[in-house]
Amino acid sequence: MRILVLSDSHGDSLSMRTAIRSNSPDAVIFLGDGIRDWEANLPFIMCKKTAAVRGNCDFYADNYPLKTIEDFGNISVYCTHGHSEGVKYGLDTLTKCALEAHAKIAVYGHTHIPFSSYRDGLYILNPGSVRQNSCGIIEITPQGILCFSKNIVTEIPHN
Repeated sequence: MRILVLSDSHGDSLSMRTAIRSNSPDAVIFLGDGIRDWEANLPFIMCKKTAAVRGNCDFYADNYPLKTIEDFGNISVYCTHGHSEGVKYGLDTLTKCALEAHAKIAVYGHTHIPFSSYRDGLYILNPGSVRQNSCGIIEITPQGILCFSKNIVTEIPHN
């Protein structure tokens, strides 16, 4: 299973659409700060499973949770924007919350800085900011889990 993780589009729905189209995901997670961009791109998501949370800049999105725990291929994923866990000051609170929720993977945004790690039995991924040409990928296979961030590939128009 390939999960595309997006965050912090801040009005750049085109980069979000490019990330969705160029990665052929089985599932997509959006981690906030651009709920309007997310909603504009929902028609372009061809996979069955999606999840979204609101960020600290999504003032109009009270119908989206601050955090959620979702199952993807029998793997529990803790999804949050990260501001409520203070991720700009460290990952201890995020790690504690995810482990208490029995998650195997924690994904967060907010900092705009791509990051992936494994600690205390928990995979941790920040996809970076879609607006800054970054997305995250989670690969769940029989051999294990792989989490990484990557640049969004954009096509160069040919004359």
